[in-house]
Formats: sequence, structure tokens, C-alpha cells
Amino acid sequence: MKTLLRVVAALAVLAPLLVACTGSGGDRAGIVVTTNILGDLTRVIAGNTAEVTVLMAPDADPHSFAASAQQAAKLDRAALVVHNGLGLEEGVARHVAAAESSGVPTLAVGDHVDPISYTSDESAGRVDPHFWTDPKRVRAAVETIAAAIIEHVDGVDATTVRANADRYLTELDQLDHWVTDQFAGIPAERRKLVTNHHVFGYLAQRFGFQVVGAVMPSGTALASPSSSDLSSLADAIRTAGVGAIFIDSSQPDKLARVLAEQVGVRVQVIALHTESLTAPGGGAATYLEMTRANTAAIVRGLTAPPT
Repeated sequence: MKTLLRVVAALAVLAPLLVACTGSGGDRAGIVVTTNILGDLTRVIAGNTAEVTVLMAPDADPHSFAASAQQAAKLDRAALVVHNGLGLEEGVARHVAAAESSGVPTLAVGDHVDPISYTSDESAGRVDPHFWTDPKRVRAAVETIAAAIIEHVDGVDATTVRANADRYLTELDQLDHWVTDQFAGIPAERRKLVTNHHVFGYLAQRFGFQVVGAVMPSGTALASPSSSDLSSLADAIRTAGVGAIFIDSSQPDKLARVLAEQVGVRVQVIALHTESLTAPGGGAATYLEMTRANTAAIVRGLTAPPT
């Protein structure tokens, strides 16, 4: 009986200390990132100053990927959660919200890059989450992520984080100039895009393209087009004289090919890496590599002689 009383007394002393430790977030460590595009940016910025865990696998769809129970637990224990926001991560948003409500610092990067709304009739009024198609907005994202790491992740070397970010900003500036030069070779009348769903609003705004339409009449690849949607888009393609349809490399291209057949002329179907990085060797393993590959493919598709 005396032993039991001693145990109870000890627990009574320890309980406030355990609660205080949990409530302080002192046991939280590392950075958890939802998408692999932001994961690439965060790893470059953090370098070896903090562990970075990326939830989304290569070649996944950010709209539909879901966090496992183990990954959700990592969110709750993180020193910082970095997510795109703006409605992109539909399958993991509730876990991010739960982590935030439990006191985990979270950064919705999309809120800090001057987001725009969709221009399509189907998605009018909704904010477009695909800001990474504009390198200048990625520049803002890098600055925001670096500041959040320094503020929230204990033990990081702020000088190293800033130096990593500055080096990457220089690379982004070089990338931006290269993309601008590449697109300069596309005549204004041929700067027209048709994609599998609306992902290029930021690119269009920045570089002077017109988004003619999308196979999926929505900002999410989870939507499905009706036959009338496809018919209307086919008419728009014929009218605009578009010679290529661009699809995400992680999405089946059957609908795009059906649409190409309905147009009544030969239309190229070209794969791009629009919402996810690939595994190493897949052609888009980093944001820089992805942007270069997509730029080259767009230029090739829109400058090829009509067939």
C-alpha cells in the first residue's frame, strides 16, 4: 500500500511537468512539407540545418494524395509545417488544420505570393493555387519559407538558411531570364494554351499567353468533363487554331486524345510536369529541372508547323 501511495505521489508531481512539456512544443522537431515541389524548395533552403520530410511522393497528384496515419503523426510533431494552401492539397488539408489547431506552426505559402483567381467561367471566383508556374512568385515563396524556418525551427543556423536562400534566389533569377528568352520566340498569335485542367493561369499572366480552355473544366484534376464540355472546347480549339494540347505527365491522356480527335485536325498531345516532380532521372526531379523541361516542351509544341 505504501508503495502504491509513493507511485501516486510521484505521478502527481510529474504530471504538471509532462503537460508543460507537451504544451510548449518542446518535443517538436523537423519540417514537414506537403507537396514535393515545395519540398524541393524547402530542402534547398534548409540544407543540413533541419530535417525535412515531404509527404507527397514523386509523380503524385496534389489534389488527391492523402496522408497516412504515420504521416499525420509527423505533422503533429513538426516544428513547422509548410503547405501550398489555396485549396490545393484536398486530401491532406484536414491533417494540416488539425496540426495547426494543436499549436504546430504552419505556413500556407500560397497566401504570400500575390495569388490570382481562375479566369475560366467554370472556376470563376476561386483562387488558383498553381503559383509555381511563375518563377517570380516562386522567388517570393523562397523568401517566405526561409523566414518561417528561421522563426519557428529551433536550432537552425539562420546565417546558413539565409545564404542557402540567397543562392537559390540567384538561380531563380537566372531561370526566369531563360524562360523569358525562350518564350520570346513564340509569336503572340500562337501563345495559346489548352491543358488537361487549369494550371497555367500564373504563367499566362506573366508571359502573355491565352488559356483557351482545359479538358477538365476545373482547377482540380478530380473533376470530369461532360461531352458538351469537350464539344465546346473542341470548337474553341478550332477557332483559335491551337496545334497542341498539354497534359500533366501524371494524368492519363485518354480524354486529351479524345478531344484531339473531336477537333477534326491533327493536334499534338504533349506531356508536361505541371503539379508534381518526378523521381531522379524522370526529367523533372527538381523545380528548376521541371520548369526548364516544361518551357522547352511548350516552345516545341507552339512553334511546330501546323499539320
